[in-house]
Amino acid sequence: MDAVQIPDVVAQMETWIHEKAACHTIAATGMNGIVEAQHDPAFRAILESTDLVVPDGMPLVWLGRGRGHVLPRRVYGPDLVLAFCENTAGRGYRHFFYGAEREPDVPERLAEALKKRFPGTIVAGTYSRPLGPLNFKQEEEVVSVISRTAPDVLWVGLGELRQARWMHEHKNRLNVPVLVGVGAAFDMLSGKRRQAPRWMREHGLEWLFRLLQEPRRLWRRYLIGGAQFVTYIALESLRLKKFGTSGETSRP
Repeated sequence: MDAVQIPDVVAQMETWIHEKAACHTIAATGMNGIVEAQHDPAFRAILESTDLVVPDGMPLVWLGRGRGHVLPRRVYGPDLVLAFCENTAGRGYRHFFYGAEREPDVPERLAEALKKRFPGTIVAGTYSRPLGPLNFKQEEEVVSVISRTAPDVLWVGLGELRQARWMHEHKNRLNVPVLVGVGAAFDMLSGKRRQAPRWMREHGLEWLFRLLQEPRRLWRRYLIGGAQFVTYIALESLRLKKFGTSGETSRP
C-alpha cells in the first residue's frame, strides 16, 4: 500500500502520461482487497505488481497513520476522478471509461457528467461491459476499441477485485499510459447510486451506508470481510502473525 494523497496520485499520473514509456496501473483498494490478498496468492501478486496501490478505505488510512505516515484523507475513487479532471481539464488529455456491467449506460452518463462539470475534458470513448464473463472475441473487441481511441487515461469500473485482475491481465496489450481502477466511482458520479454523506465518508461509515443500500450484494464483503480484516490487524498488532513476505520492501 502506497502512503499517498490525491494530489500525489494526480501528479504521478501526469508524469506517466508525459513519459508515454509504458502502461502503468493504479488500484484504489480498501479492506476487501487486503482480505482477498490474504486468501488468494495470485491476487496478492497482482497488487504487489501494481504501480500504485492507494488507500481507498478509512481503515487503511487509520492503519497508515498508526505506522507513522501522514495521511489526512483517503484516496477515494470518486474524489480522484474529480480531482484529476478538475486539475487537468484543457490540457488535452484523452479519457476512456470502461466498466459498470450492472448498468449498461453508466460509462456514457459518467462521461457526459464530467464534460459538463469540467469543460475541456476530452472523452476518447466509453464501453459498457456486458453482464457476465466475456468470451475471447469479446475481450479482443474491448482491447481493440480502447487501443484505437488512444486514450491517455483509462478509467476502469468493474468492482475492486475484478478491475485489478483485468488491468493486470491487459496492461501489456493496451497502448495507454495510465489505467486506474475506481470501482463504484462510476455509479456514484454518474448519478446511478447515492453517495454517503461526507461526514460518513470521512469517519469510516460509508460501508454502512452502502450496505443499507445493497444488503444482498454487500453483506458478505462488509460483515465477514470486515471481521477478517480486524482479526488480521489484531493478530499482527499482538505479534501473533506477520502478514509480510520475505524480502518485502517498504513502499513510500
